[in-house]
Amino acid sequence: MKLQLATALAAAAFVALALAAGPYRLPALTGALLAGLTGVASTLSMGRAARGARKPLNAVLVVFALFFLVRLVLVGSAVAVVSRQGWDILAFVVAFFVPYFVLSAFEAAVVHSLRRTVTPA
Repeated sequence: MKLQLATALAAAAFVALALAAGPYRLPALTGALLAGLTGVASTLSMGRAARGARKPLNAVLVVFALFFLVRLVLVGSAVAVVSRQGWDILAFVVAFFVPYFVLSAFEAAVVHSLRRTVTPA
């Protein structure tokens, strides 16, 4: 639960930073919201999957892979929207990928926390 809370707080901080981006606010906010929402949803889903599974590590890795694919589709779609709106694509890319890598560290921490629940073969 601590990792999910830390993820939500970090995502909120990135959104707050995007709001302070001046003329780049809209593309930055779009990137930060996409990264933040998917990061929070991913860590919450990982926690839920781990609690209800016979093999928690496998369940969490499936969630990790699914959210990676969701992000891949969303970032591609968002780049098209940002471009079509005439917004700064670099602002979007930075505002998406910086939080993405930070929030991925929280997701990795969730996976790492399961090391105690897995028995060696």
